[in-house]
Amino acid sequence: MAIASLADIRSARRLIVKVGSALLIENGEARRDWLATLAGELAELREAGTEIIVVSSGAIALGAARLGLPKGGRASLADAQAAASVGQVELARVWGEALAERGMLAAQMLVTLGDLEDRRRYLNASATLQRLVETGAVPVVNENDSVATEEIRFGDNDRLAARVAQAAGGDAVLLLSDVDGLYDRLPSEDGAQLIEKVEGVSPEVIAMASTESGSGMGSGGMVAKLQAARIAERAGICLAIINGTHDAPIGRALDSGTGTLFTAQGEESARKAWLSGRLAPAGVLTVDPGCTAALANGASLLAAGLTAVEGDFQRGDLVAIHGAKGERLGQGLVEYSAAECRQIVGLREEEQADKLGYAPRAAVVHRDHMVRA
Repeated sequence: MAIASLADIRSARRLIVKVGSALLIENGEARRDWLATLAGELAELREAGTEIIVVSSGAIALGAARLGLPKGGRASLADAQAAASVGQVELARVWGEALAERGMLAAQMLVTLGDLEDRRRYLNASATLQRLVETGAVPVVNENDSVATEEIRFGDNDRLAARVAQAAGGDAVLLLSDVDGLYDRLPSEDGAQLIEKVEGVSPEVIAMASTESGSGMGSGGMVAKLQAARIAERAGICLAIINGTHDAPIGRALDSGTGTLFTAQGEESARKAWLSGRLAPAGVLTVDPGCTAALANGASLLAAGLTAVEGDFQRGDLVAIHGAKGERLGQGLVEYSAAECRQIVGLREEEQADKLGYAPRAAVVHRDHMVRA
């Protein structure tokens, strides 16, 4: 069934629940009483027929406390990696014990950005998640911050949760936050109104968001949550933001309808959903207004419409596509290297062979390997 309200999330076949550091960790220790009530809620959902996957932050915060590192382990990349190495062991133990008390078996799964950006590794991760859920285990997923760098990481577990939902074939994502949901302005401002339902993450919706993370412990903020919602909605997955600071937060939100639901916006093919969710383009192709209009009508990107090329990429890499004013039009898999693209900027097909020394390909980015923003 289609999920049209927060209450409907109870009917989801497969649910991804994201828990942030600020909710799970306090003064370097897990909030075990709060986690026990959450584990009870997850158990109730499972008993009602919903399969559960958890995406959990907290490894860096736990590890930093054990190692006595300053600034919560975020003073440097080396500190964060060391803290994550220690904290991942502790985080797995915390979740393992909490779920076991409710008769559930936890399975740890650490992923990097590359695991979900590379198509083959994405499919491997998908197969692992599917098999774990089939066996009755509850995967507890986190970014592998012990090896991730600033250049190759998700940076927040909101977007990771949406990508995990794609890979696992989820129906819904619950982001547990420190606010009730998306407001039309900063929640601290007078007259701020909670938005109960969003049908499509538009530029106007994004303009309402703040990048602030109130706890100072997490790395997300509302912008990251809206980016996660956009990834999810395009894959036919709904996403909800609810307040996780209360005891038994899921039941409170679903019973009262307090939160923001982002409804699914149709379902792209599996490959296009993977493409639209990718987060690390290797370069940027800028196109002229005529090409912009053609792309909006479903055309491929041709060299004649190219005006500029940024980055150092190879054939098959992901590139972002921008319009003449810098607006993001979409992204796709490029058919030429960056050097070749620079040679054929603005050239028509009959002119390209002289520059390249071989017959040109049909498109710089074919429409079958492209998704619009």
